[in-house]
Amino acid sequence: MSTLRVTAEELVVHPHPNADALELAQVGLYRAVVAKGAYRTGDFALYIPEQSVLPVELIEELGLTGRLAGSTADRVKAVRLRGELSQGLVCLPRALDGVDLVRAAEEGADFAGLLGVVKWVPPVPATMSGDVEAAPELLPWVDIENLQRYPDIFEPGEQVVLTEKLHGTACLLTYLAGEGRVLVSSKGVGSRGLALREDERNLYWRAVRGHGVPEVAARLAERLGATRVGIFGEVYGKGVQDLAYGTDVRGGADAAPGYAVFDISAEIDGQVRWLDPAEVLIESELPLVPRLFEGPYALDKVLEWASGRETVSGRAVHLREGVVIRPATERYSALLGGRAIAKAVSPAYLTRKGGTEYE
Repeated sequence: MSTLRVTAEELVVHPHPNADALELAQVGLYRAVVAKGAYRTGDFALYIPEQSVLPVELIEELGLTGRLAGSTADRVKAVRLRGELSQGLVCLPRALDGVDLVRAAEEGADFAGLLGVVKWVPPVPATMSGDVEAAPELLPWVDIENLQRYPDIFEPGEQVVLTEKLHGTACLLTYLAGEGRVLVSSKGVGSRGLALREDERNLYWRAVRGHGVPEVAARLAERLGATRVGIFGEVYGKGVQDLAYGTDVRGGADAAPGYAVFDISAEIDGQVRWLDPAEVLIESELPLVPRLFEGPYALDKVLEWASGRETVSGRAVHLREGVVIRPATERYSALLGGRAIAKAVSPAYLTRKGGTEYE
């Protein structure tokens, strides 16, 4: 899930092809449906991204009572309005009266706190929770930003790798070579510096034990001369999320759920490095997320790859969530202030009915 920032943005306004009273205000590559005439190209306004939860007062001010997502109708979600995909909200709340929005945009000011906007935290099923312990040695995963919000992360023609983004739940495993000890966590629990105590009923422990991940991590640490190895995989299947890839994880504690590695990190000579799983793992050592494309970066092609059918099952049983894009050679992004890595999500995935978003 991306980080939450509510920012002032310069707009590009487009006509709505199917509604005379509506227009499309573009931020990055996102487009949000707005009332016709509310904004003009070059105007600055506030952009509230998807997965934001708004306070009641702001919902009422914006005239959105009963029109947002969630059981309490307070969450921003992608929707189609008169056939056009609308992602996020473009608005000018009263709390920003007198604020220099041009300067705020230049400085990257975040207004989430001022407006009381918070990031939506999905509910956690019992199989994904458990007793926790402090784990300062855990190698954490990172939030991946959406390419549509930051379309300039990659240069045209830059060599990139596209992997399929799976709709499951991220599993973090850290192997401590000096102790021969294994830490297992979820993305949400791990972000708080905590690990899950081993429990045969826990989904993440079932996944790593069922696929022999601790043993692979130990061998990898020896091959790399690493003091710590982090293996990051997606746990998936029916009973995890609404997209199941033809796998059912509800067969009891002995049934290993679907699992696919999407990233690896290792601490070598005191420095943590990100490594390509396809390069450092021995063939068939662990299942990997499907690699869809390797070659020169072109934005339109990446967005095409984000849609379509999944390839994990080999049977294209349902739609694809999207893709993850990274450079062929790991590098730093000044735009993101960290790794150059992004995701592009399928519009069909965003607007599907009955979707789940456990983390």
